[in-house]
Amino acid sequence: MTDQSDTTGQPRPALTPDSSAARLMRLATYASVSVACVLIVTKFAAWVMTDSVSLLSTLIDSLLDAAASLVNLFAVRHALQPADDEHRFGHGKAEPLAGLAQSAFIVGSAAFLMIQAVERLYNPIAISHPEIGYGVMVFSIVLTVALVIFQRYVIGKSGSVAISADSLHYQTDVLINASVLVSIYLASEMGYAGADPMFAIGIALFIVWSAWKIGTQALDILMDHELPDEDRRRIVEIACEQNGVDGVHDLRTRSSGTQVFIQMHVEMDGAMTLRRAHEIADAVELKIADAFPHAEIIVHQDPEGLEDVEQEFS
Repeated sequence: MTDQSDTTGQPRPALTPDSSAARLMRLATYASVSVACVLIVTKFAAWVMTDSVSLLSTLIDSLLDAAASLVNLFAVRHALQPADDEHRFGHGKAEPLAGLAQSAFIVGSAAFLMIQAVERLYNPIAISHPEIGYGVMVFSIVLTVALVIFQRYVIGKSGSVAISADSLHYQTDVLINASVLVSIYLASEMGYAGADPMFAIGIALFIVWSAWKIGTQALDILMDHELPDEDRRRIVEIACEQNGVDGVHDLRTRSSGTQVFIQMHVEMDGAMTLRRAHEIADAVELKIADAFPHAEIIVHQDPEGLEDVEQEFS
């Protein structure tokens, strides 16, 4: 059985995101908090001046974004800490915990928004100074799109679950802000007073759907859900391509933040020397590590046919 050691027998260091990826993750958390704070100030001023409930919905969403982004900031900082004596598998699960907290924030804000929108539906109020609403929404869309582009770049470099969940927030914000533009136009220019609260209700439902996606992804990681079937097939293919490997069984995978854990049994010729078996297992580890850079891999060697014998006598 190999355990993070190379062919010389020396231990390999635990795999963590490289310094550039870690720096990008931190920058992404600072950027999202900064954007949320700027949008809160501008949207609050615009809501006071326009009294638009759909604009209020985006203000609530920005308040949520600020809280969730702050949670992300501390979670990412904690998740990037290396493994220690008390946390041998690292601190990666701080990320999905942050994602789960974001889901709770989102559902709470959506419920508040729904109550406000239903009340306004029965007691409509004309929107004042719609031009202010237009300007704030366009500003919000431009700033949010810039943030999302940066976040997608960071996700591509790090695979961070927390940044991915935060990015989903802001991607929905782009759609929300665009819909508010439409609702303000319909209410102020076309005279459809009910458009404002109706769009707010639609936004609330969309926010709940986003929370569901973030929450299920976070729970999958916390419950050690297996990697996607495509990744598992790729792992088996890589192992079986190695000369000396006759088969693979008992493949187990899970993720924790940016880190992936892969364990498997490889079948080899029972007459092979222990040294040769160890070299082959190390080669399998290295090839899988090339395909999954942030993976910690453990390969156990079995004589070919041993699994069948164990099943026969079990």
